[in-house]
Amino acid sequence: MDYCLRELEGKQAHDPLFLQKMKNSSSQSTTTSSERCVWVPGPVIVGAGPSGLATAAYLKEKGLPSLILERSNCIASLWQLKTYDRLHLHLPKNFCQLPLMGFPCDFPTYPTKQQFIEYLESYAESFDIRPRFNETVRRAEFDATLGFWRVKSFNKKEVATEFVCRWLIVATGENAEAEVPEIEGMGEFGGAIKHTSFYKSGEEFRGKRVLVVGCGNSGMEVCLDLCNHNATPSLVVRDTVHILPREMLGKSTFGLSMWLLKWLPIRFVDWFLLIVSWLMLGDTARFGLDRPKLGPLQLKNLSGKTPVLDVGTLAKIKSGHIKVRPGIKRLKRYTVEFVGGRTENFDAIILATGYKSNVPYWLKEDDMFSKEDGFPTKPFPDGWKGENGLYAVGFTKRGLLGASMDAERIGEDIERCWKEKHSSTSFSLSLNVPQSNS
Repeated sequence: MDYCLRELEGKQAHDPLFLQKMKNSSSQSTTTSSERCVWVPGPVIVGAGPSGLATAAYLKEKGLPSLILERSNCIASLWQLKTYDRLHLHLPKNFCQLPLMGFPCDFPTYPTKQQFIEYLESYAESFDIRPRFNETVRRAEFDATLGFWRVKSFNKKEVATEFVCRWLIVATGENAEAEVPEIEGMGEFGGAIKHTSFYKSGEEFRGKRVLVVGCGNSGMEVCLDLCNHNATPSLVVRDTVHILPREMLGKSTFGLSMWLLKWLPIRFVDWFLLIVSWLMLGDTARFGLDRPKLGPLQLKNLSGKTPVLDVGTLAKIKSGHIKVRPGIKRLKRYTVEFVGGRTENFDAIILATGYKSNVPYWLKEDDMFSKEDGFPTKPFPDGWKGENGLYAVGFTKRGLLGASMDAERIGEDIERCWKEKHSSTSFSLSLNVPQSNS
């Protein structure tokens, strides 16, 4: 703890009350004498995914330092380590680029997974963003006595470091942890049961009967991938779902929707999308894919549920290569009993059941984030800012566009605070102290 006090003393040399506050607060905290404590002059950003990178880039452009803590050993770990091989961006690249730097001109309209990763790595290099990897944040709490955030992180060797900062940016996002449902009889099934975060290719399931649980974009695409590798997939559809063609009238469905929304009310745009989808795809309810009562854009705004952009799966369902099944009642040995009593044999089950936020597990605050789902309690576009220098980026349920909007707002707000602090105090916030490269 003495090391931490020496660092903070250098920062707060002109505040005679600060060190006494620090000592009093430390005596009440969980920090031990063996832990290292580091003062961070700028914000601490938790998470080195696209949202964290975008925020760090905005701050860098404004001349403000930041420190990214990332629990994995690479940037964009979800994309690099937990996505399947055939994955492409579901939206055109111009809607998925991060702020201040576009995709290379020679990239296709829908870049591959590897191309997107290359873009992100180039982005980090261009803005000299160097996260501190293998740092898992297990507790972050605002210290009212000090007026700072205390962020406790552990490296691979379980060595703890406490980072002290004025601003904390939560960039762990909507997809921090796999959402794995509890299904009766999972222990009895006998075959492989894996979440899509562990699925790479249908090659390992060649010739096998595979049940995919979940009919979002990932579940649909995994089914198509299984078909392409001569597996026999079935798809569990437990709820209504909007399926739209990826492109309409020669343009991306998403891009066309955004253009129409400039001129028409959302209900008319939804009506247009559904009419064109019916003309192009037919009545999906005939194949067990009932549509919600709300239109796709209204539903997205209300619940965050994304419509499926079809890339060929629906044709496989129509041809019978992919069977649609109702919800699961229970599992037995290599057998699935569905709601309604039907039973079928399967060799493996893939859970395309999505992800969830992990913020409530480590962030100790009561106002900004919901304890139930780990999302900001204020709806978009007001969920990016909390109290005491707390921010959120990447929780808009609006993809990379929403994250970029948050990142810009956060950068501007912290720049304003930074200038105010510089003009009203004698704190020296530019001394060389241990940061992200230490």
